[in-house]
Parts: sequence; C-alpha cells; structure tokens
Amino acid sequence: HYFIQSNLRNLPGMAFSESDMADLRSSLALHGQDHLLAFWNELSGAQKRHLYKDIKSIDFDSHLACFDRCMQKESSMPGVEEDLKPLPSDAFESVLDSDINNERWKKLGLKEISDGRVALLLMAGGQGTRLGVSYPKGMYKVGLQSGKSLYQLQAERVRQQEKLAAEMYGTSKAIRWYIMTSEHTKSGTTDYFKANNWFGLCKENIIFFEQEMIPCISLGGKIIMDSDHSIARAPGGNGDLYRAMGNEGILKDMLDHNIRSVHCYCVDNILVKIPDPLFIGCCLERNSDCGAKVVSKSHPTEAVGVICKSNGNWKVVEYSEISSETAHMTGPNGKLLFSQGNICNHYFTTDFLSQVINENEKELIHHVAKKKIPTISSSGEKIIPESINGIKMEKFVFDVFQFSKSFTVLEVARYDEFSPLKNGPGAEKCSPKTCLEDLSNLHKRWIRNVSGSLENENEILEISPLVSADGENLEDIAANKTIILPQHIDVPVKNGYHNGHSNGLYSKL
Repeated sequence: HYFIQSNLRNLPGMAFSESDMADLRSSLALHGQDHLLAFWNELSGAQKRHLYKDIKSIDFDSHLACFDRCMQKESSMPGVEEDLKPLPSDAFESVLDSDINNERWKKLGLKEISDGRVALLLMAGGQGTRLGVSYPKGMYKVGLQSGKSLYQLQAERVRQQEKLAAEMYGTSKAIRWYIMTSEHTKSGTTDYFKANNWFGLCKENIIFFEQEMIPCISLGGKIIMDSDHSIARAPGGNGDLYRAMGNEGILKDMLDHNIRSVHCYCVDNILVKIPDPLFIGCCLERNSDCGAKVVSKSHPTEAVGVICKSNGNWKVVEYSEISSETAHMTGPNGKLLFSQGNICNHYFTTDFLSQVINENEKELIHHVAKKKIPTISSSGEKIIPESINGIKMEKFVFDVFQFSKSFTVLEVARYDEFSPLKNGPGAEKCSPKTCLEDLSNLHKRWIRNVSGSLENENEILEISPLVSADGENLEDIAANKTIILPQHIDVPVKNGYHNGHSNGLYSKL
C-alpha cells in the first residue's frame, strides 16, 4: 500500500523571514482576514510555524470567491426546482421487473474484472461520531457473530469477486481499491488495515488518499479560528473526490494500470455489492460514461435525493427542493414519476473521470451547510456557539452527473442492496441493529433461493462473503437442508485468518 497526500499543513518545519511575514500580513489585509494573526505575539515558536503553514495553505482568492458564489446561490435558490423532468425510459434499467439481462451483464462485468480493468473508489472520510465512537466509520462492527467490521466485509467481497472472475475466465487480475480518507480517518484507517493484514488482499493494490479540509467561514465572510494558532476546517464533502484524485495522482495511477471501469461507493452501506459485475456489465453494454444505482422511494415524500433531469442536465435533486405536488405525481402505470432514490453507488469510466478532473471540476459549485462551528473569543477562549455562526462548504460526488454524455440509471431492490449505517445503537432507522437484521435477512433469502430451510428463523444468519458474495455457491451447503440459527457460514480456517470449522460452518449459540 502507499499513502498519497499533498496537504501543506503537514509538511516539515517551514522557516519564514520578516519579509515573509510582511507579505503575509499584506495578503491578509487585502482579503479582510487580519484577525487570523490576532494572537501572533502570544504564540510560541512552534505555534507560529503551525499557524503560518495553516494560513499559507489557503488560496484566499479562490476560497473567498467560492464563499461569495455559495452565498449568492443560497440567496437566489428557489424553494422548488424548476424545469424538473423524470428520467427518460432510454436511460433507465431495472433488475426488479425482469432478470433477462442479469447473467449477460454479470459475465461482461466479470470479464472486465478478469482483465484487470476494474477499480473500486471508496469514500471513507467520515468518523463514527454519530455512532458513539471516535474511530473511522468503516471500522464499526454491527454485531455479527464473526465480529467483522464494514471494512472487512467489503474487503472479503472484493476477494470473492476476484475469485469468481478467475473461475469463469481462467485467470483474474487484482482489483485496485482506492480509499479516500480525511484528516480525521487517515491514520486510523491505514493502521487498521495494516493490523489486520490487509484482510487477505495484496497491500500494493490498496491505495489511500486524503480529501481536502476546507476552512470554515463566518456568515460575514471571515475565516473562523479553531484556536489561537489554528484555523477551523471541515472536510470538503465527498465531491472533493475529483480534486483529490487529480492532485494526488489517483487518476494517473488508474490510467497507468489500464483501468476502464470504476465502481464508486460510500463506506456505510452494509449491503453494498462491490465491485458489482452486473452493474459494471450493464454500463459497459450501454456504453455509458457514468451510471448510478437507485432504489424506489418508500413513499412520495421520503427524505432522499432523487435522480432526474433539471434544465436539461442529469441531477440529484434534494427532497426539500421538490414540492409535495411534484413528489406525488404518477405516470400512466401508476408509479411515482420522481421515485429514483440516490444511494451513492456510482459507475464512472476513467475517460469520464479524466474529463471531469481536467475540464469540469472547477465548474462545480460548493453547497452551503450552515453550522454551529466551535471557535474562540476575542481573548482566545474556546466558544461553543448556541446559534449558527458560519458555513461549511461542500461538494457532492453526484454533482458531476451533469457532465455525462451517456448516463445509465439501474434500479435495484432496497432490501438487497441498501442499508446504510447512519445512527447509533437504539435508533429506529439506519442503526447497527437494522443493518445487522437487513444483512441477516438477505442471507436468509439466499438460503431459501436454493431450496434450503431455516430453523429458529428469528435468529441471525451470517454468510461470509468468502463463501458467497451474491447468493452463489450455496447449493452444496443448503439445498434441501435445514440451517439451524443462529449460524455463521464461513470458509475453513487458513493461517489463522478465518473463523469456521472444516465443514465451512460455524455456530455461535
């Protein structure tokens, strides 16, 4: 593995002269940011060096221009999107109505994997704060019998797809896995993979890189201080992916390794199929440069972004931007016209990513998130504000849909592919408990699909991704047999890495 970063604030000690300081003060005065040096004379040498680097890492012209555009957009944005159009039928595919294309698409996708032309792009910059933990969300364990984390489940799915591609085509090259971390998750994530021996994957094919931390700005346009010698920063959103890929050599690495198909996803979906050969094959057959998986909205006003066309461009429109009347509109078949809920599961060609990174990225406009941002008082004391005092500027990964020339939307079953971990224990939705149950229910359906039966059905069933990634290879284990729950179906132990008995079954009663 290797780790790529370009953050000036993390560079070795930087010396600066009186002339350097004069230039810095002049620049700050020009941009109305003199307050950043308010405590300069009270700082130690190390603190001065830290603050100097922190300030010098900011492109004030660009950053403050972004702030102005964001605020102008915020003040002029209508409450409801105008010129909203549902997805045209020629851009839409579904696995729900028919499976006639599924096997063909899977074979195309597995061939792409076998040829070494598939990469994964994981957005893993979030901490587990809302889950009640301080470590990266991908390290979270929802309570499976195996004790596996989200990261381990995903790593084992990668291994299984490599194995399936090799079985079908005689050989398979490795899947490269690019993981975008943040300042908060960088060291924890890399240390976790290393401590777990890369979960059986080749470490050279796991590439970590870091998203940008953007200075927070007050509602009056002043950069917010986190302490007397540091600036308050926040991640630039998952849409910072494209800037980071360009700046940190990720796109170049993909092209150097002859990658064509990139499957991009978020870390917190416990049901995510990665890489999904069916999705990849569907997009390849349709010659799409960009694609997105969707699930049908559970009800017209569900709080989820919807993929549609707006002003002639592909777009994800937030639920708050759609009127109730529009949300309830139905077509001739009685189905909702605006029902394609975005689940942050996307396909890109490297040609498309090259276009976005080299030509379109600077056109993306940050979105505004008004927040209560901790800061300091005029005397340098820490303040936790009681009301909104500033904004965080974010880009979203789906903002690039507008640049696609051949877009595909693939509808999948929510209960098969989407169960995000957003909230901590005890929450009603998107909690460790609901994720655990959704994964168990998926595995129970796999057993029933091969004419197996279950005893103690209310208990948990876990099937290792190394046994089956999508319900395959279960006939010998479960066909016309009864599986007694709770049960963990795993592969035999090898080199102490896997749990399980030699017959492939492990039960924790």
